[in-house]
Amino acid sequence: MKSHILPAKHTYRAVSFVSLSPVMTSAFNAYAALALAIIFEVTASAFLQQSAQFSRPWPTLAMVLFYVASFYALSVAIRVIPLSIAYAIWGGVGIILTATVSFVLFRQMLDAAAFVGIALIVSGVVVINLFSETTVH
Repeated sequence: MKSHILPAKHTYRAVSFVSLSPVMTSAFNAYAALALAIIFEVTASAFLQQSAQFSRPWPTLAMVLFYVASFYALSVAIRVIPLSIAYAIWGGVGIILTATVSFVLFRQMLDAAAFVGIALIVSGVVVINLFSETTVH
């Protein structure tokens, strides 16, 4: 009798759980995630104002959810963008947007010194993005 070994019809590969995570391959996607992180953080800050020191449950819940979403999006962005650069952009743009939201929604005015300080922060973010070799382009 002749023994026949049949070829395997199916081959199996080991599946790594790491490969199931979202893949960030481009700088564009990383900066899009960073933009979302900034928007979520500014929104969370607006809800923080509305929470009245956590005494109002719905704005407090919204604030927590937006902060969690912001940090998740930031964690996605720093897979590609160096943490120091991402945080500088997040902080700088976040300050500008938060100041704008504070003025528009809450009628909170800034004085000249605040505008100068914000301009210096913006200048720093611009310098980092234009001249630093650690940024992702």
